Amino acid sequence: MTQSTYVVTGMTCGHCVASVKEEVGELAGVRAVDVDLASGRVLVTSDGALAPEQVEGAVQVAGYQLVR
Repeated sequence: MTQSTYVVTGMTCGHCVASVKEEVGELAGVRAVDVDLASGRVLVTSDGALAPEQVEGAVQVAGYQLVR
């Protein structure tokens, strides 16, 4: 198992959190997605390392931006 932390901007409510969790959670190999609204931190637990571009794409589909 691999855990990676990302920072997402633009989230303001519980619906935002749910959208990010849903989109990132659909990536292949993702086991869990935990989002902290206050800090914008997203902790992704997956079978192996994910390409940052994959996570960024999922976050963008949800309507938000990944901070690199």
